[in-house]
Amino acid sequence: MFEIVDKNKLLEFIGGQEFKINLPEQEAVLKIIELVAEKKDKALLELTKKYDREKLSLKELRVTPEKIAAAAKAASPGFKTALGKAIANIRSYHQRQKPDEWFETLPLDVVMGQRVIPLSRIGVYVPGGRASYPSSVLMGVIPAQVAGVGEIAIVSPPPVSQYVLAAAAELGVTEVYQVGGAQAIAALALGTETIKRVDKIVGPGNIYVTLAKKLLYGQVDIDSLAGPSNVVIVADKDAEPEFIAADLLAQAEHDPLAFGILLCDSKEVIRQTVEELKKQEKGLSRQEIIKAAKIMLYEVKDFSEAVELINLIAPEHLELQIGSPQRILEDIKNAGAVFLGPHSPVPVGDYIAGPNHILPTGGTARFASPLSVYDFVKTQSVIGYTKPALKNVWQDIKLLAELEGLDGHARSVEVRFA
Repeated sequence: MFEIVDKNKLLEFIGGQEFKINLPEQEAVLKIIELVAEKKDKALLELTKKYDREKLSLKELRVTPEKIAAAAKAASPGFKTALGKAIANIRSYHQRQKPDEWFETLPLDVVMGQRVIPLSRIGVYVPGGRASYPSSVLMGVIPAQVAGVGEIAIVSPPPVSQYVLAAAAELGVTEVYQVGGAQAIAALALGTETIKRVDKIVGPGNIYVTLAKKLLYGQVDIDSLAGPSNVVIVADKDAEPEFIAADLLAQAEHDPLAFGILLCDSKEVIRQTVEELKKQEKGLSRQEIIKAAKIMLYEVKDFSEAVELINLIAPEHLELQIGSPQRILEDIKNAGAVFLGPHSPVPVGDYIAGPNHILPTGGTARFASPLSVYDFVKTQSVIGYTKPALKNVWQDIKLLAELEGLDGHARSVEVRFA
C-alpha cells in the first residue's frame, strides 16, 4: 500500500516502529525453548514435523558433507561467478575492520594492554521461509572467519536451499543443520545431542526467531533483535521517479511488515513516483507481500527537515538520490547503511559491495551498528604493576576503597606495604 502522507501521519508511524512482543507468541516460544531443553534432538525432530512446510519429517538433523559438496558441484557457473565476486568484496571490506592488540610500558615498568580474542564457536541463522538467502550465509560467516572464529554452524529451515548449501561449501563451512524457527535458536543456545552449543548467534529471522534470541540472551550472545526491513529515500527535483519506485518496491517485497519512505522536496517527483509505483508493482512476483507492506511519500520543505526526520526514523537503509549527497552525509547520525547517489541502490549492498547487509532495524540505528568483525571478538584487559609502581599509588587506592566502604579492597593493597 502506498500513500502520500502529511507530517503528523509520518511522525505517528515513526513512533510505532519499536520491536513489539505479543504475549501468545512469547508463550509459544517459551514452550519451544523448554521442550528443546528437555528433549533435545527429539524435540527438534518433533517441532520440525509440526511447523515446517508440508509437515516435513526428518530423520537426520545434520546435512551431510556429501550433500553440501554436491550442491556446490551442481551450482551454475553464473551463480559461482557472482558468489565469488561477492565473497571477495565482503572479505576485503571486513579485513579492514580487524582490531589490533596493543601493549604499552609506562613509567615504573607498569604494563597496560588489550588482547583481542575471537569467539570459539558461533551459529549463523539463515532464513528460508519466503525465499532462498545464500547472501545471508556470506554476511554471517565471512566476518566471523576474518575474526578468527574456529567453529561455525549454520542452521536453516528444511529443506535447506541448494544455494545456501553451495554458499556454505564455497566458504568451507561443513556444519549445516536443517532446523529453523525458535527451536533452531534454542538448540544453538542450549545444545543438543547433535548440535553443540555456541557462544553467539547471528542472522535475521521471523518474530519467533527474534523472540527466541531475546529470551535466550544471557545463555548466549546475539547480534540484534531483527525487525521488519525498511528504507528511506531522500530525493530532489532531479531524481528519477522510475529509480525511486523500483527501490521502494524492492524493499516492500521483503516482508508484509516492511516499509519504505520517500522524503522529497518536489511535488512533481512525488506524483510521478506514485505513477511509477502503480506501473512497476504489476510486474513483480511478490505482489501480495508488496500490497501488505507500507510505502509513504512525504514532501519536505528542505533537506534540513529531511535530515531531522532521518535521524528520528533511524532507518536500516538510507538512499540519498540527490545532487552531491555528501553535503548532508555528515549530519546523518542514525542510519544502518547509507547509499550515495542514484546508482547505489540497496541491492548493491545486499549482495556484492562488501559492507554487511545485517543491519540495525526498528529504529535501533540510534545505538546499534551493522554486523561486523567486532561482533565476533572479545577484548581482554592486561594490567601489570611492579612493587615500586604499586607503592606509588597504594594509598590512593586505599582511600578510594574506604570511601566506598570496601575495607577488604583497602586491606588488599595495604598488606603489601604494612
